[in-house]
Amino acid sequence: MRADARKNYDHLLAVARAVVTEQGADASLRDIARRAGVGLGTLYRHFPTREALLEALLRTGFDELTAQAAEFETSSSREDALVSWLRDFVACAQEYRGVVALMMAAIEDTESALHASCVTMRAAGTRLLTRAQAEGVARADIDGTDLFALAGALAWLGDQPSLAPRADHLFGVVASAILTNRASSDVGGNAALGPAAEIFEQADT
Repeated sequence: MRADARKNYDHLLAVARAVVTEQGADASLRDIARRAGVGLGTLYRHFPTREALLEALLRTGFDELTAQAAEFETSSSREDALVSWLRDFVACAQEYRGVVALMMAAIEDTESALHASCVTMRAAGTRLLTRAQAEGVARADIDGTDLFALAGALAWLGDQPSLAPRADHLFGVVASAILTNRASSDVGGNAALGPAAEIFEQADT
């Protein structure tokens, strides 16, 4: 890519990141082009589809998750590695509102611009799950697809204002259900929420 083309691409991507952060995955492409000071056709030349644009925005985070999985394999216990990666996945997926649904669809759609990066990321998580299962610290009746689905569901909670206050607690519940020897308070449940969790628990009872 020529230097001027790269500059235009980087500028469009920076503007798109700001707009998608504000508006979510359904952000107006026309608004992105307007804020970038270019025509819609110029935006489409760089990013022919909405998914192509989102893939460019998410690629760095996805690549980091894949790299982190490899690092966790050698630097953490098998259960800690799995939980840490799961938490990082959720944080990445929550960066842009509404992206979880696209990720879930892309994993099955080989034509999607997000497909390859989602498949690679799922494979990274699957390796951590398999390692944990081999040591007997993760339940044996789930696979990488299940893990990806559970991670997506946890990320979806962050998009729901009424449920967001319970997201950390529910992360602990799900993570402790995946592991075979940890309570939810050990993996980010009530202990992470402090007094707020006690209020929710009292309300539930």
